[in-house]
Amino acid sequence: MDCIQNVDRDIFWVGGSDRRIALFENMFPLDNGVTYNAYMIIDEKTALIDTVDNSIRRQFFDNMRASLGGRPLDYMVINHMEPDHCAHIEDICRLWPDVKLVGNAKTFQMIRQFYHMDLEGRTVEVKEGQELSLGRHTLRFYMAPMVHWPEVMFTYETSRHILFSADAFGSFGGYNGNLFCDEMDYFDQHMEEARRYYTNIVGKYGPQVLAALKKVGGQEISMICPLHGPVLRGPDMGKMIEKYTRWASYRPEKAGVLMAYASMYGNTEEVIHRLAGMLSERGIRDIRVYDVSKTHYSYIIARAFQYSHMVLASPTYNMHLYQGMDTLITDMGKLNLQGRKVAIIGNGSWSPSSHTFMQKKIEEMKNMTLLVEPMVIRSSMLPEQEAQLAAMADAIAASIKEDEPAINA
Repeated sequence: MDCIQNVDRDIFWVGGSDRRIALFENMFPLDNGVTYNAYMIIDEKTALIDTVDNSIRRQFFDNMRASLGGRPLDYMVINHMEPDHCAHIEDICRLWPDVKLVGNAKTFQMIRQFYHMDLEGRTVEVKEGQELSLGRHTLRFYMAPMVHWPEVMFTYETSRHILFSADAFGSFGGYNGNLFCDEMDYFDQHMEEARRYYTNIVGKYGPQVLAALKKVGGQEISMICPLHGPVLRGPDMGKMIEKYTRWASYRPEKAGVLMAYASMYGNTEEVIHRLAGMLSERGIRDIRVYDVSKTHYSYIIARAFQYSHMVLASPTYNMHLYQGMDTLITDMGKLNLQGRKVAIIGNGSWSPSSHTFMQKKIEEMKNMTLLVEPMVIRSSMLPEQEAQLAAMADAIAASIKEDEPAINA
């Protein structure tokens, strides 16, 4: 049974969603699945914009056939060669043997890596700004390397001003029947997962995202069609462009504090809870507390991009950093997180050293500010350390209040 939706005049969504999948890229938890989007343009020539993951193969081909209505497929535009979007290239070439594959030089290099198929006479190689006419619709291509693979490109439909944005502007979460963001409460239903998707999948490549946004920024855009999540249009589209610009610039969205801790027997956790209470007493209202052993790091990474300040606390484990905290801070560095203000609390019963590992990792990141000297706990916090913790709370609270006007401007 087909499940297609009209995106615009002669343009159809032919994707689907997978709610059985537990881990995206076999790493990131999915509470409500993920959408795989593909789009069909029906004109004098027909064009498929990207394919989907193998998990929704039957739905996808039902949708394709329904949208084509017996017509041949003339072009397949390949914006991104990641397997969750290119799983059916070989099948489509077999079913529609006259189809032309549209991509850039790196696209075809990757096709040869994924598939052992003869591309002779099948390809239309496009370069920056080149156009392809389908009749009433004309497609213009913009290269977007490292958003988030090197072969990525955007496709812009010039008459209806629609941007097919590959993985940019995507979101975790399955299809709920409402295809467009203005048919739902987008920021309630998808904002958290859009942020988690960007920060963990694309977050490392902020400069490349800004370069791509600049390329298409001079074009009128009525709609953004990503490869995951809802189609964006209306006021929420403008808000998401602003969010992307902020995330890609590594500027926090909120003046508040993320508190991430590891605790084996509860002693480090008690210190974090005491500090959180002190911050509340000092008027800080936006506080997020996470146990790195319980909460997957991808959720905490999203908060690290969102908030201006962080507190990181961990026991020493085997003369090193506790594994969950090590994973979190290492990933922050790999994703190029920068420009945050940080406080550190370390614990250790016989040779406390976790604070030194955390400090070193933070100092290796760009434009990170250590607000106070790390606090070191030996097993449990002593009464005489209360003043040191209060001083840390003072420094964090004062810094948040100082930064708030600029962040909220």
